Amino acid sequence: MATSASITAISASSTTLKSSSGGLNQSDRLALPNGSGLSSLAGRGLRSPTLALSRRPQLLIRSRRAQSVRAAAVETLQGAVAADPLVEKSVNTIRFLAIDAVEKANSGHPGLPMGCAPMGHILYDEVMRYNPKNPYWFNRDRFVLSAGHGCMLQYALLHLAGYDSVLEEDLKQFRQWGSRTPGHPENFETPGVEVTTGPLGQGIANAVGLALAEKHLAARFNKPDSEIVDHYTYVIVGDGCNMEGISNEAASLAGHWGLGKLIAFYDDNHISIDGDTEIAFTEDVSARFEALGWHTIWVKNGNTGYAEIREAIEAAKAVTDKPTMIKVTTTIGYGSPNKANSYSVHGAALGAKEVEATRANLGWPFEPFHVPDDVKSHWSRHTQVGAALESEWNSKFAEYEKKYPEDAATFKSIITGELPAGWTDALPKYTPETPADATRNLSQTNLNALAKVLPGLLGGSADLASSNMTLLKMFGDFQKSTPEERNVRFGVREHGMGAICNGIGLHSPGLIPYCATFFVFTDYMRAAIRISALCECGVIYVMTHDSIGLGEDGPTHQPIEHLASFRAMPNILMLRPADGNETAGAYKVAVLNRKRPSILALSRQKLPNLPGTSIEGVEKGGYIVSDNSSGNKPEFIFLATGSELEIVESAAKELRGEGKSVRVVSMVSWELYEEQSGEYKESVLPKGVGKRVSLEAGATLGWEKFVGDSGKAIGIDRFGASAPAPKIYKEYGISVENVVATAKSL
Repeated sequence: MATSASITAISASSTTLKSSSGGLNQSDRLALPNGSGLSSLAGRGLRSPTLALSRRPQLLIRSRRAQSVRAAAVETLQGAVAADPLVEKSVNTIRFLAIDAVEKANSGHPGLPMGCAPMGHILYDEVMRYNPKNPYWFNRDRFVLSAGHGCMLQYALLHLAGYDSVLEEDLKQFRQWGSRTPGHPENFETPGVEVTTGPLGQGIANAVGLALAEKHLAARFNKPDSEIVDHYTYVIVGDGCNMEGISNEAASLAGHWGLGKLIAFYDDNHISIDGDTEIAFTEDVSARFEALGWHTIWVKNGNTGYAEIREAIEAAKAVTDKPTMIKVTTTIGYGSPNKANSYSVHGAALGAKEVEATRANLGWPFEPFHVPDDVKSHWSRHTQVGAALESEWNSKFAEYEKKYPEDAATFKSIITGELPAGWTDALPKYTPETPADATRNLSQTNLNALAKVLPGLLGGSADLASSNMTLLKMFGDFQKSTPEERNVRFGVREHGMGAICNGIGLHSPGLIPYCATFFVFTDYMRAAIRISALCECGVIYVMTHDSIGLGEDGPTHQPIEHLASFRAMPNILMLRPADGNETAGAYKVAVLNRKRPSILALSRQKLPNLPGTSIEGVEKGGYIVSDNSSGNKPEFIFLATGSELEIVESAAKELRGEGKSVRVVSMVSWELYEEQSGEYKESVLPKGVGKRVSLEAGATLGWEKFVGDSGKAIGIDRFGASAPAPKIYKEYGISVENVVATAKSL
């Protein structure tokens, strides 16, 4: 079996597989079933008796541009083999379901589904293992459409395969209010869709996370006599995905980790919204992926080369120590006489005249949304086959459970998401006598305590583990040779890290991924965090160095607007704990919220453990930490989060010494507080008390809803500075003196 050869092109001209070193390796020889062959990249360029290609297939591109491709249905490359008529009919069914849905909606992207229909057909009809009546069967193969704008490809495939989530009526409601076929794939709307894609590059990074999860679980739970984790992750990426930097981050890690069950299809159609990719994207994508440690294959005829696509998949599966990128050269909008191979078919309906011309060109006499009976009958077998696959796996797991009951119980908790009984008992507890410590250090204590009782907890940092304090001390590193370990080294790849964690979290309900960097560097990964929130993936974002309190590194590293910006993001919890008990509470909340990501903003500087803080209080979002008033009528209310809670406590103590009644409220999570009852919120922030002061070392935006018109928000609405933290706090007015003076001025 080949394990490391780099395959570059599938054509009808050669019969052997060369190794990436350029010399012919006898052990890498591969005979192909229909006489087609594989030739390989030798060093920087490819040379064979019939092919002379540079780093990019310029000859093919020039030949395309030299002729006006108006009848793409008949465009073929030399050596193409005629398809089985039923396969061709099935592929055209996929094309026209996409064309008809986009046309009816007068919105969408028909070009990709028309070009990628052959590879989609082969994947869903011939290669992938799944149960359409149970989209969440654990050992299914996963499919990700990273080029999510072409989602009608996936909806058509789900419909043909028998998924109840995409019926004919759903296709007719494409991109409409309340439909199960939204404008980009959404896992929370359409069972059968694994992840939410659309922002280009996110999907391939999600796929890396899915493949990581498979490799990790296989290493932990498979036995020599029982392989219960065994599935592939397939992903289709486009030119846009490959242009986005996140794809390179994720692909680099996939190659480093040797994710051999990850197979990516690069839809090489040379067209983006602005036109031919020659205007901005001329790199050799295959060479780049090879340099990243991937096995690469080129299918030159993705339009009608069904045999070549099949052979490429088999060749990909034969390489077990690397992920594979199959470049499939296609024609965008294949079959459209006047719009194929142009940007005009990328993101708009064909129009009635061109739809009719395409029907005539491809010999498609059927009404819109029609699935021919023989195609329907052919695909109908997947319901029975899928049920049999799941039943077989269930029987295998039942035997596993008898032989390995402890491992089986742990495995079941991961694939069902059921948290172990009493897991919260592992959370550390703190008293005012506990020595002061940075909440980043307290976070590490919590992570290590939880890792002992939560078998699905795994994660790591973007090259800052010793600063973020995220290492699980009882485990080693997840690496190519040690995939069973639970510390994931992401390197300096924040964006890729976040999206990979989304893939991990969406693989199995009981996998709880966390990732870490400095809070300010969420700027590098905001798109992935937003997708976490949108796709209901409970990633735990451990963000340290949360304010000007980090000191001398200065304004480039000091977050200011970040708290406010994440509080504005839907379906995400922004938590800023003040001490040990609040940090433990933040972790409890984060673990329990499996369909909502959490961001923990943690301090670099040491903070005291305050009397009155509690895990239970954090669960309310905002709660009373101290109060010397009676009848729910304090004279002043001080509100704060994180490192500023101790400051307002000291300010309250000073005013209480002057005979004032002061309530101190921790607003650790605005989102959780807003979810409480009106009665509870009145008990914490009574409407009759207008003298309120908030203190937070960040932007004041948003605090007005808590301090009201009569109160005052103290914060920082300009960039930070480079100096020792105490000096910056004093100069910016984040101080006891300023809180007291502000309160007295109300």
